[in-house]
Amino acid sequence: MTVLRRWWQEFLEFLFPPETDTWLAVLRIGMGLQVLVYALFLRSDWHYLFSGTGKGLVSRELGEAIALFDSPLIPKLGWLVFLGRHIGLGEETVLSVAWACLLCMGCCLLLGLFCRPAAIIAWFLHLCAAESGGLLAYGADNFMTTALFYLMLSPLPDRYSVDSRLVKTKPRSPQLLGFWRRVLQIHLCFVYFFGGVAKFLGSGWWDGSNLWRSLTRPPFNLISPDILVRFKYALPVLGISICLIEVGYPVFIWMKKTRFFWLVCILAMHAAIGLTMGMYLFALVMIVLNLAAFGVGIRAPFIRQPAGGTRDSAQFLPKHQLSP
Repeated sequence: MTVLRRWWQEFLEFLFPPETDTWLAVLRIGMGLQVLVYALFLRSDWHYLFSGTGKGLVSRELGEAIALFDSPLIPKLGWLVFLGRHIGLGEETVLSVAWACLLCMGCCLLLGLFCRPAAIIAWFLHLCAAESGGLLAYGADNFMTTALFYLMLSPLPDRYSVDSRLVKTKPRSPQLLGFWRRVLQIHLCFVYFFGGVAKFLGSGWWDGSNLWRSLTRPPFNLISPDILVRFKYALPVLGISICLIEVGYPVFIWMKKTRFFWLVCILAMHAAIGLTMGMYLFALVMIVLNLAAFGVGIRAPFIRQPAGGTRDSAQFLPKHQLSP
């Protein structure tokens, strides 16, 4: 029983480590920027993407009908259009209001104003847009919805937000902050591990053909094929390296000696995806998630930490150990 109690205690300490709210501020500001950029990118095409039959690129009803196969309870823009009709608002007006609200929620998250309501509304509106345009959605939409879900459940507001300066709130429990960060960390480990295993099972990442197809397929063909041909021998090396980085993520991101190096590799990988393929939203949301999960508090191995520790760590020390 003593061994079981010790294991249980160690499990609780792992699951509820004391943390500051700095990681939460990074997640809030990053997702505020993500929502803002997402809304601005779709500003001119919002009605074209989400209008009904005969008005848009792909009928919104088609995407929502496909979403019904997963669950009839998944939020969709059709819900808002339906409610708007009952109060005399047309489809175009409802879609415009939804876009404007999404843009405002991004600004609120960026500033830290009305953090909790802004996170909830941003999550709901983005989920509606992602499900209604499911035929055009990709990985960035999934991770964006996931990140906003974690944000709206996390213990907001953080100390860097406008809310905390306007309304004096009690300091959040360090263990509660640590729990939500730990859940995010574990989630990312599962994502990268199974993504890397899936890549390893196919031959396209071993011979570089998957990278070639990704970089030459419109609209992701930002790099000229002539340049890719010159460096064709590097494609298999890059493909295998990506697989190794993702499979090794759940192991080396936890080890203090390798955490900085692995985090730099994963951030560089996503930055390269954004720059070479134009997938800026996907790159941004993955960089934000990794910085919030493992980047806050990390120190490069070649930088010596002061003897007194970091300023954030001081709040976890007993008061009699703090300098006057």
